[in-house]
Amino acid sequence: MAREFEGPLARYVGKAHQVPQLSREQEATLARTWRTTGSPQAADALLRPQLRYVIAIALKYRRYGVPIAELIAEGNAGLVHALKKYEPDRGLRFVTYAAHWIRAYVLDHVIRSWSLVGGGSGALRSKVFFRLRRERNKLLNLYGDEQRADELLAERLGVSVEQLTLMLQRLEQRDVSLDLSPPTAAEGAATTPLERLVSEEPSPLELLEGRQRQAQLTAMVGQALSVLEERERYIVEQRLLADPAEELSLAELGRRLGVSRERARQLEARAKQKLRGRLAQLGVTRASLDDAA
Repeated sequence: MAREFEGPLARYVGKAHQVPQLSREQEATLARTWRTTGSPQAADALLRPQLRYVIAIALKYRRYGVPIAELIAEGNAGLVHALKKYEPDRGLRFVTYAAHWIRAYVLDHVIRSWSLVGGGSGALRSKVFFRLRRERNKLLNLYGDEQRADELLAERLGVSVEQLTLMLQRLEQRDVSLDLSPPTAAEGAATTPLERLVSEEPSPLELLEGRQRQAQLTAMVGQALSVLEERERYIVEQRLLADPAEELSLAELGRRLGVSRERARQLEARAKQKLRGRLAQLGVTRASLDDAA
């Protein structure tokens, strides 16, 4: 795989694939050592064998025009974040748990790099981004008529053609640097877009409060998940908590669990009901979940 890259990145990829993989027992021992002692040696020994998976996940998103080195760096950040939250006693392999956070960090970087201003945030923005590009290409290939394809796509997404056109423009255009001065401005008198921009960013206090609310909500959702049976939790992880691009169908879930599609649907419905009940007991409203998305 290292042959696909050049220079330092090729050497990095080559070294990542040379690291021996860990057995389940070795992994569990290192994870427990890290959690109980905070040993950097244990953390390093646990993280290094997973770097090949970070690279594999990053490669899935390179077609969106973001440098692969950036995607790998973001994936590594997700891997480190996963280590901080991993609980080995739950019996889940570290790479299985970490894959969610690796994809989340990589996907978030892809979305931010494309700057879908006004296109939503969180999971909604991710869903719009990937679905928009995929569905439009399908319709264009089918009808060969851009206007007809846009009309059908707007109908499917539940937006107007004008809104769709605006989203498409945002996908096709990259950001203009805020540090560039107008080429005709007189020397010493030029102002950059950054200097004329009014900040709408939240204050440091608002950011802190938002992070505290997010942490509290995350803990509550974790408590709610604890009421689910193993199969129900797996379905929730693969359906409700998965990235839209990676979400499994009910048919695929049924195949993996050895049940019918209808049975998988019933398990999903039961899991949702349990989650709603437990979240209600904890005082978590739908509005608070939407705000955190």
